[in-house]
Order: sequence, then structure tokens, then C-alpha cells
Amino acid sequence: MVWTSLHANIHRTIRSRGLLQRNQRLLIAVSGGQDSLCLTQLMLDLQPKWGWQLAIAHCDHCWRDDSQANANYVEQLAGEWGIPFYLETASQSLKSEAAAREWRYQVLQQIALSNNYQCILTGHTATDRAETLVYNLMRGSGADGLQALTWQRPLNDEIMLVRPLLEVTRSQTGQFCQDFQLQVWEDSTNQDLKYARNRIRQELIPYLQEKFNPKVESNLARTAELLQAEVEYLEQAAGELREKAEVIDIDYVENSLTLLRLNRQVLQKAPLALQRRAIRQVLQKIMLIAPSFEHIEKIVGLIKAPNRSQTDPFPGGTVAFVSGEYICLQKKKMKDKG
Repeated sequence: MVWTSLHANIHRTIRSRGLLQRNQRLLIAVSGGQDSLCLTQLMLDLQPKWGWQLAIAHCDHCWRDDSQANANYVEQLAGEWGIPFYLETASQSLKSEAAAREWRYQVLQQIALSNNYQCILTGHTATDRAETLVYNLMRGSGADGLQALTWQRPLNDEIMLVRPLLEVTRSQTGQFCQDFQLQVWEDSTNQDLKYARNRIRQELIPYLQEKFNPKVESNLARTAELLQAEVEYLEQAAGELREKAEVIDIDYVENSLTLLRLNRQVLQKAPLALQRRAIRQVLQKIMLIAPSFEHIEKIVGLIKAPNRSQTDPFPGGTVAFVSGEYICLQKKKMKDKG
């Protein structure tokens, strides 16, 4: 085996960040593209040092005419590498990238659970991290969205999603595949400019590299890394603030259900950033959808508002109003049928 600087970097990253442990059962999501092939080869080469049990999973979205051939190719690679192969094929049309991503993670979890794999590995790179930051920035995301691609996150109580290549650029994975003669399956949908992410990849990032900074990719990825640490700290601090301010006080009054109360004096003493995060954590528990900036600001506005001030109903029917030193979140009680 040829030991390259990339092997050394990934070995060091996994160890220093505690991404993986020895002797784990690892499921690698492989599309056949350069990033996932690079990841698989690296994990196979590192396997003797770590004692991992590796397997490959491929998700066929049935978007392309060659998707079955693509799946067959990945299965062939798994056979050549001598590791188990799992295939999941979409039974219905997936209408968006978001729907495809949700389906993909769902079936990967099912494979991992059924076969006792502890981690699912994906080939996301620093390039993906930079593109995600730009994409979410243009959509108006806060710091949480800008650092969305993290090194690892739990998918459920038993399975961890791990991204070992977040400090590696796409050009590096491409060069690695050339050096190790890994035949990449070119996905034609990656060239389709109707997808915003492809326009960022094919047009915007190269433009920024040429006109502004050749290192824009790695700089954006580093920004996401910095934001990740800050978001983790802020979420923890906001959780502590929420626990101090929150009074779980379920009570029925005049056909209404008071879900909880928030102490306004406790909230007032905190910085605005923590107020917003604490309120978002509260809304995440009681709303049917993810709370928006506008939803959060409505309750922030009640922290210093006059008594009896209130919001219009949030999705799901909850209303927030001021009652003395508290912000009360209340929902109309459903009338009994019959």
C-alpha cells in the first residue's frame, strides 16, 4: 500500500477529533463519484491500523437512465474490495434534492440498524462545506445554517453520521482517484444548472476563485468550522437560559391550555443572541414546523412589552401573551366531540 500525505492527514484527523473508534462496524455511503471512492479507499487502507469492519451502501434515486448501471458498478467495486454491499432503490419519484436527501439518510439508517453498523460515513468535503455555507447564506440562514455540515452528528440513539473528509477539497479527492487509478462514475445531474448547488459549484465558486481569492474554498470551509464551535457554545448557553426562564405550568383556563411560562426578568438580563436561541428552543418543542426568524422575534418583542400584549397564533394554534412578569404560551383546548 502507498501511504500518502492524505492518508496521514485523515488518520490524524480521525484520531484527534475522536470521529471513530477501533474495531467499529462502519457503513460507507458510496455514489461512485470521486469523493466517496476516495473515502472508501482511504478507509480500506487505514483498516489494518484500526480494525474496522467496513461495508458499502449505495442509494439509487432512479433519476437517471444510467442509475442501474451506476449501482452495478459500485457493487462491482465492493466485490473487488471484498466488502459487503447494500443497495436501496427508490420506489417512487423523488421530486427534490431535499426529498432525495431525506430518503437517502432514512434508508442508510435502516441498513445500519439492520446490520449492526455503528457509524455511517459520507464523502462530504471542504468544498461541499464551502458550497453549503454560500447556499445557506443566500437563503438567509443564521449561524446554524452556515455551519450545517459538521464533522459528526447522531442520526438516532444508536448511529452516528461521520464526515472524515471535511478538511479535504474536491480537487484533492480527484487527484487521489487519479493517483490510485480509481475509475469515477460521472453523475450527469451534477452538471445540471437547474439545481442551485450546481450553479454555485460550476459558476459562482470558480468566479470567486478567479476574481477575488484563489483560496476562497478553504477559507469558507474554515469559517464554517469556526461557526460550528461558536454555535455549540451558544446552544449550550441558551439551553441554560431557557431552563432558568421556563416554568412548565400546564393548566386549563377557559378552554385554553397554558403550555408553559417564560420569566421575562430572567430573559431581559441575557444578550439578545441568547434570548433568540432560548426562545427558538422553546418553540421547537411546541410548533408543528421549524420556527422562523419572524416567529422568534414575535416572542422576543414580548420580553419588554406592556401587560396583556400578545402575538397572533403560531402554526399549530399556540398564542404567546404577557401576563405580569411572564410570557405565557397558550393553546386553545380542543372541544370534546359528541
